[in-house]
Amino acid sequence: MVTSRRLIQPKVCRDAVHGVRHLSTTQLVRSPPHPSSASVSPAVSSSSTTSKKSPLSVLPTGVLLRSFFINAVSSRPYLLSPSLYILSKISKSKSGVILNVDRNPLLRWIMKNTFYKQFCAGESGRETRSTMDLLQNLGFRGTILTYAKETVFDFHSNSSFGQGVSNSAKEGENCPSIEAWRTGNMETVNLLQEGDQLAMKLSGAGPRVTNAFAEGKAPPQQFLDALEEICSNCNARKAQILVDAESQQFQWGIMRVTIDLMRKYNTTDKALIFNTYQAYLKSTPSTLRTHMQTALDEGFTLGVKVVRGAYMASDPRGLIHDTKENTDDAYNAIAQGFLKQQYEGFGVNGRAFPASNLFLASHNKFSLVEAYKTHMSQKRQGLPTVPVGFAQLHGMSDDVSFELLKMKASDAGLETPDIYKCSTWGTLKECMAYLMRRAAENRDAVGRTVDEYAALKAELGRRMGLSA
Repeated sequence: MVTSRRLIQPKVCRDAVHGVRHLSTTQLVRSPPHPSSASVSPAVSSSSTTSKKSPLSVLPTGVLLRSFFINAVSSRPYLLSPSLYILSKISKSKSGVILNVDRNPLLRWIMKNTFYKQFCAGESGRETRSTMDLLQNLGFRGTILTYAKETVFDFHSNSSFGQGVSNSAKEGENCPSIEAWRTGNMETVNLLQEGDQLAMKLSGAGPRVTNAFAEGKAPPQQFLDALEEICSNCNARKAQILVDAESQQFQWGIMRVTIDLMRKYNTTDKALIFNTYQAYLKSTPSTLRTHMQTALDEGFTLGVKVVRGAYMASDPRGLIHDTKENTDDAYNAIAQGFLKQQYEGFGVNGRAFPASNLFLASHNKFSLVEAYKTHMSQKRQGLPTVPVGFAQLHGMSDDVSFELLKMKASDAGLETPDIYKCSTWGTLKECMAYLMRRAAENRDAVGRTVDEYAALKAELGRRMGLSA
């Protein structure tokens, strides 16, 4: 087991990055811990208690105003619901003018200057690099950058949709979708500078690849050759690769390919390749057990990126935990277990813990603050732990990101975890599926968006001289 102590989620941290909706209002309330159980109090860094200035004080005013507007919409269901409906129509629009961002200049301007700029890095290399430089100047170690093309499978409609993917090649010919995906990811790699990392969506390579994933078959050699080119270039740059979790229709095929890449590239203590594990899936502990044993048996370093999960709107509901509380417990158990090198029976009773690197992607302040504290405590006491990094999505939970940066600054002189922002680049049309998920995520984490809106409002008021 991970630990005898259970992390108790405080009510003020009601969000779920890559969030999970609750089944009923009664499930929102967590039962108080048993009097005999030990709980961990919500952590606050020393720097945050000694300074009254908000972590958001470092945000440029233009970014603050846009964030305030987006969160004003996201925190109000009567505004968010129609916005989601319109975004869904836009993301699936293939003809016509009114809802086509490539053919309607007014719609394009509105989308580009609101949702796109809030969550995406740029449509061109120059725009993207400018955004990445801004994030690094704000104190982040770098950007985890993703090329936007992807395919999403909707189990409810039994159909898939994607932006910029097609299957026009005849059997036996090189597939233009795979080539476009290769080109886009290589352009992404070329945008990376020291401190930046690559995130990959394998479904962006199109139907030949996703069909192979769904059918449990090996993907086309053209795709495997493209992967090899991308990985070898990232290896030369010392840029890690985080393979994104995607629709469950494709996920098992994606994981098979990712583990094969780990076998080849994760041969030192520092992992080059990371697989993404979604804590909201009931199967994740079992999947991790299998991959941990494989890493031990075959002698490679397991790259573990943990998220809560982002495909609730399209994946089968029965695969997902019944409540947000269950997902929070699963996420915290993985994070704390790896940081203490005691998880699912590994690291206890003489059973070895596999060489691992950890990446915690979350907007949940409680989970990340506790993880940071655990990691630093293990290091100070000379106890076993694993290398860890933290990340939040570009345009979301900036208060969490900057709070982590303040904690890191308070530990100056010590070896501390790196903090990143994750962003996506590509044309407005290509990014629509990604933007749709960000909007849906805000719907599924109303508590977080309300808290974030309040923090943004307070910082805006401070700058306008309306508050102390």
